Amino acid sequence: MSASERARLEVRKTYKLFVGGSFPRSESGRTYEALDSGGRFLANVARASRKDARDAVSAARKAFGGWSGATPYNRGQVLYRVAEMLEGRRDQFRSQLEAGEGVDRAGADEAVSAAIDRWVWYAGWADKIAQVHGSANAVAGPYFDFSLPEPTGVVAILAPRDSSLLGLVSVLAPVVATGNTAVVVSSYPRPLPAMTLAEVLATSDVPGGVINILAGDLAEVGPWLASHMDVNGIDLAGVEDPELAAAMEQAAADNLKRVLRPALPPWDVDDPGIERMTPFLEIKTVWHPIGV
Repeated sequence: MSASERARLEVRKTYKLFVGGSFPRSESGRTYEALDSGGRFLANVARASRKDARDAVSAARKAFGGWSGATPYNRGQVLYRVAEMLEGRRDQFRSQLEAGEGVDRAGADEAVSAAIDRWVWYAGWADKIAQVHGSANAVAGPYFDFSLPEPTGVVAILAPRDSSLLGLVSVLAPVVATGNTAVVVSSYPRPLPAMTLAEVLATSDVPGGVINILAGDLAEVGPWLASHMDVNGIDLAGVEDPELAAAMEQAAADNLKRVLRPALPPWDVDDPGIERMTPFLEIKTVWHPIGV
């Protein structure tokens, strides 16, 4: 039998979690099957547990000081580099969207282009948001008074279920562009674009721990992130169950987390605006005497 006639077994990939710049397996050892829109097997994906969520929060907290302390211009340059690398993986993302979301080639290509453009857009805002969202305040006295936006801290992001790339970028990019670090729970049925984004991040200039990506059941992992005392904010964009969203909001109140529960899907908006950047910013007011 010739080599061309021999049957071969396909090497099926198992995507791992992305925590602290590394790719660990779930501590539980669990995986699940990612299927295409027709129910056919695509890949195995590690299924995160609450221990994995805690590890991701620890990694995000460790990275927060360096990332928030970097100059906004530097953050913008680092994030722009990610967009360059996304462009280089265009074909892979397009194939994943075609398979996972069941869209045609043109629709998948449009979604990939929109996701890359949106990442570039937020990268460009990294060193401009302070001028727009901050202010110099009029005071009666020999003082300067400035109000400046600062990042909230560690933000948990429950990514959209259906818009697995554009939706993910629409909720993640504004969080990290403003100096926060992130723990993302990807779309459960369509995790592959998020896992491929993790591979991009691992070879980019984004420091390990700034973005951590978990795959798994949102209803299992999400409540632990909502109640985690070292998470400072949570974006409920991917929570479709109103009862689950309400329970997470209640859990988030224990340490006064900032909670974003969008009324409209931000990934369906042609012009994202800066509204996605401000929920996880805090305003710090500084007084300084006027020099003689």
